[in-house]
Amino acid sequence: MNQENQFQNKVIIDKEVAWDKTRVIMSKTNAFGIIEYANEVFVDVCGYEDYELMGQPHNIIRHPDMPKVIFKVLWENLKNGKNFHAIVKNLAKSGRYYWVITDFDIARDENDVIVNYFARRQAVPQEVIAVHIEPLYKKLLQIEAASGVEFSEKYLIGFLEEKKRTYVEYIKELIFEHEKSQAKFSNYVEEESEEEEEHRGFFSRLFGR
Repeated sequence: MNQENQFQNKVIIDKEVAWDKTRVIMSKTNAFGIIEYANEVFVDVCGYEDYELMGQPHNIIRHPDMPKVIFKVLWENLKNGKNFHAIVKNLAKSGRYYWVITDFDIARDENDVIVNYFARRQAVPQEVIAVHIEPLYKKLLQIEAASGVEFSEKYLIGFLEEKKRTYVEYIKELIFEHEKSQAKFSNYVEEESEEEEEHRGFFSRLFGR
């Protein structure tokens, strides 16, 4: 079943999955994105049973609201052996959605060939989604519908050039600044040097690495 047919056969419900956002969704795929393992949190959140996920392409949970260009950039990085932090809207079996940010470990064989991707996914603050990510992704989707992925990517490159950030730097800054404004973490400090150190270790702290 191709991705378009999956969307045609599934009723999309504009409601978020209720889940414990302190928990980490974990999965393992082969080099081609075929699911080989899903932890209990993944199963609980996406609504599929283990046996329904095993052997399926990871895009079984791809939401039609996601611009294709984000996955293009993500896979370009992973295939080059680079971790990539993307904010993604996923589609549960029920038709509901849930937003996550990604983190990957990349496993290679004795010939240095990539054989597996181990993925961690955590929840993203709703304010970051509503204020920044949804408007950007909607614009990218509109461009893809009108002119294709090539021009969606050109727009994304221009958007990030204006911000003077890479995609990952932009995402990190959005979440980091949100956390600071919410004063969720007692180790935030005003001194510039310590704040820069916190920036450098941001994703390690976010994913407990």
